[in-house]
Amino acid sequence: MSQWQDLLSLDSALQGRVSRLYEGRFPREIRHCLCVTIESHDWDLAAVDENKARTCFHALLVSLEELRNRSVQQNNILLGPDFPGMQDYLLKHFEEEPRNLAVILSVNLKEEKTILASASESKGCSSPAVNQKWKEVDNNVNELKRQSLEVKREMRSLEFLNENLDFIQRTWQTQVEQCVGLAQSHAVVEEECRRRTNFITQTKEIVLQQMENILGLAQKIVATLTDVELPEWKRRQQMACIGSPADTCLDHLQKWFTTVAETLLGVHEQLQKLQDQNIIYNSTDASSLTGPMAEFEKFMLSLLTKLLANALVVEKQPFMSSLPQRPLILKTGVRFTVTVRFLANLPEFKCLLKVKPVFDKDVEAKTLKGFRHFDFNKDDSKVLDVDSPCGGLVAEFSHMSLKESKSRTKGSYESHLVVTEELHIIKFETGFQHAGLGFNIETSSLPVVVISSTNQVVNAWVSVMWFNMLSTSEPRNLSMFLDPPPLTWHKLSQVLSWQFMSVGQRELDENQLSMLQDRIVDDPDGLVQWSKFSKNESAWIWIDGILDLIKRHLVDLWRDGSIMGFVSRERTQVLLQEKQTGTFLLRFSESNKDGAITFSWVDRCNGETHVHAVEPYTKNELLSISVPDIIYHYSLRAQGRKHRNPLIYLYPDIDKDAAFKRYYKPREMSATKKVVSDYVNRTMVPVSDNPTPPPSPPTEMPIMDMDMDMDPGITLDNAELFAELFADLLDIPEHPDLMTIYQETASTHTFGDLSCSF
Repeated sequence: MSQWQDLLSLDSALQGRVSRLYEGRFPREIRHCLCVTIESHDWDLAAVDENKARTCFHALLVSLEELRNRSVQQNNILLGPDFPGMQDYLLKHFEEEPRNLAVILSVNLKEEKTILASASESKGCSSPAVNQKWKEVDNNVNELKRQSLEVKREMRSLEFLNENLDFIQRTWQTQVEQCVGLAQSHAVVEEECRRRTNFITQTKEIVLQQMENILGLAQKIVATLTDVELPEWKRRQQMACIGSPADTCLDHLQKWFTTVAETLLGVHEQLQKLQDQNIIYNSTDASSLTGPMAEFEKFMLSLLTKLLANALVVEKQPFMSSLPQRPLILKTGVRFTVTVRFLANLPEFKCLLKVKPVFDKDVEAKTLKGFRHFDFNKDDSKVLDVDSPCGGLVAEFSHMSLKESKSRTKGSYESHLVVTEELHIIKFETGFQHAGLGFNIETSSLPVVVISSTNQVVNAWVSVMWFNMLSTSEPRNLSMFLDPPPLTWHKLSQVLSWQFMSVGQRELDENQLSMLQDRIVDDPDGLVQWSKFSKNESAWIWIDGILDLIKRHLVDLWRDGSIMGFVSRERTQVLLQEKQTGTFLLRFSESNKDGAITFSWVDRCNGETHVHAVEPYTKNELLSISVPDIIYHYSLRAQGRKHRNPLIYLYPDIDKDAAFKRYYKPREMSATKKVVSDYVNRTMVPVSDNPTPPPSPPTEMPIMDMDMDMDPGITLDNAELFAELFADLLDIPEHPDLMTIYQETASTHTFGDLSCSF
């Protein structure tokens, strides 16, 4: 089986990662049609070898032509893929630069393997052991379904037998009186009725035995669902909230819960029918069957209660639309969304359950001593309905928000925790009334952090990550940060890697994690203390600044693997010393807490090797020019010599144009402009003073001479803040065009003017 076919067998979430991998870079249709040919070539070699790249490129064209001819022969040209369109795309984009195609496929094939590996490790359902376990549950549920159908057939037979016997008993006397010849057959008829009665009794015993078997198997399945499968799903969801690629699909659980609930209700129905038959036909064995039937009814109701009491789950944990990748952070006065689902999806349960959210129920007095208190801005109960794409019993609370209640009095106990270390919880309650059952059901969200300012998001998110990596069982310890346990580096490195996957679709590799470990861990046991990692000018502040930098400016380059990122200055020296002149690598600044990127390159002069680094580029600078364009236009100036670009090969030895050409943008700054008011035409070019040949590498990194025309009045942060405030005031979903409108207007209005115009 090809690698592509393995990817197609993954769940929708992981397939979404594959889709995003190709989005805007290479058509998935071509990857699909040519999966065998693509995977049979060495694209790593083709990425650095022009001849190999051209050979591989022509192999794709040949395979595409063969597929097209086969489609014509099979009279499938209209229903098949658009082969001419695929060929035109390949020729237009890669005929002149086949190495660009090689770089894309080299990176993507590696990333596909990473996705498959992460699926096997984290998703759970891809591992053979879990596959086998799920198969066993599936087989048991199917067997339960089969046995239930068998009982229904036996009950229909029993109904038929009772009707026949009743007919004989009511009519045989008339037959005897009308036909003298049958008068001697009285004993024969009585014997036949006795025989039929015994057979009915035996059939009832068989039905009861079948019901006992069903209840025994149902007990085993209910225990598996409520004590094993559901907790495991909740743990996967908990990890998915902090970036894990774990599978959180509820399809299997909903199918199993629904089938078992339907079967148990079916047993209840058949027991009722059996009881009704005993009354209608005045069965002589009714008294002997009453005891077992009552026991079966009681046992069935206990199983159904246990199953349904666990069937209400939080399908989507609370999140604000402005922070979809960072759920469980809620801001006072800002709308957030949470979705609950009832896994027993039966028609009779539609609109039966009305769910009410409650904030910090049953935990305030015992756990939240000194914590802030909050209430919902409005009561927002929802009825579980099937108006959802998957047809489940779902309620989406999409306009919830919190307000702080002034419950503290003078002299009251004050918490020693900061705002972002307070943990709160949302419970969802409903009452169940059906089939003689009546009980309350509730479920809880994962603990949330409530902030009052967007400046607290960074610290709130590290609290969310820390808690969820450590808290593996219920009930949740909402006071954990009064004495936070340390995290092992193994767990911390895992969750950090997930953050980069969530933001940039690429996890951290072993070398990058090793650099971070050297920077963060100083404990001999590999433990990381909460205060060291999260407080003040901590490692987390620096890492989050880099995550934000990637999100805003470097997603494509990070996903491609073009950015080495986490590599120290010392390691950079070692890596570049032996490389050919002009080899460079991209790494993150170790000193800039807000996130910045720099590049280092190797140069040689007079027999000496020098490794230079440019002053890091910040987010504000990257608003004006992208990293690929910086690399393409970068130059060194020196007296008596022409400007030159020292950047030739991306580490280890990839031609920079092969790596970055697809990201180069047509530059207006290099176009010819008219001379206005006697000004001399200018361009904005990244340039540095040539540092070579110095006697030794400079002690300070050279400062970039950037000529950027920045607008100090309006920044992207201001625009985002305004968009958030504007959406919150109207309590409507943020519109994607709001940022565009703001930025277009910013060129002619001040921030205050813009607010007034709205």
